[in-house]
Amino acid sequence: MARKAARHAEAERNDQALLAAAKQVLTAEGARASVSAIAARAGVGIASVYRRYRTKDELFQRLCVLAMEQWIEAAEQGLAMRDPWDGLVHYVTVALEFGGGSLGSLAGTVPVSDEMATAFTRSEELWHELVAKAHAAGVLRAEVTDVDISLLIEQLGKPSLVAQLEAQDRPDLLDAARAARRRVLMIALDGLRPGHPPLAGPPPSADLLTERWANKDSRET
Repeated sequence: MARKAARHAEAERNDQALLAAAKQVLTAEGARASVSAIAARAGVGIASVYRRYRTKDELFQRLCVLAMEQWIEAAEQGLAMRDPWDGLVHYVTVALEFGGGSLGSLAGTVPVSDEMATAFTRSEELWHELVAKAHAAGVLRAEVTDVDISLLIEQLGKPSLVAQLEAQDRPDLLDAARAARRRVLMIALDGLRPGHPPLAGPPPSADLLTERWANKDSRET
């Protein structure tokens, strides 16, 4: 039993290392990123990756689930906060910090597994609840939707100055880059507060986020 638990713990550590590495490699290379590049960045052997995952799709499906579990945890923490605005800010900040949006480049390139669908549904439920709580408290401008904020997170989470400097191995500039990112985030979050001019155009449909995950073959049938 102890040996089995140790193996499980090691597999979990390797998965987390692969997730962190995948975010960096996918940020730089997009969906064309190779398993070997991710394994090398994570410091694990590619043979050990394929012992655990039979295909590249299986690996990427698992990484998507791990990322969504982080989104779920961030939403749960936000909902537990007494101030709805603090909860919303916490969610957005954490989402940007762990950079799960970098896995968006996989949209439409890997089949959506049952585990991915379950995690996505739970994440969406919590996210809707978090935004509804902010609306009910009057701290979020009425016309802003959860899709608006999801797109904001995605846009702010695109390859950033921090990621570029990490890739260039410039630790001397990282603190200043992180401080600049926090400053830009504060500017963006202020735009979510009530009291601003009306937003242009209709609110975006949730299909903008979900339909891109439809595999090409399924769209053509």
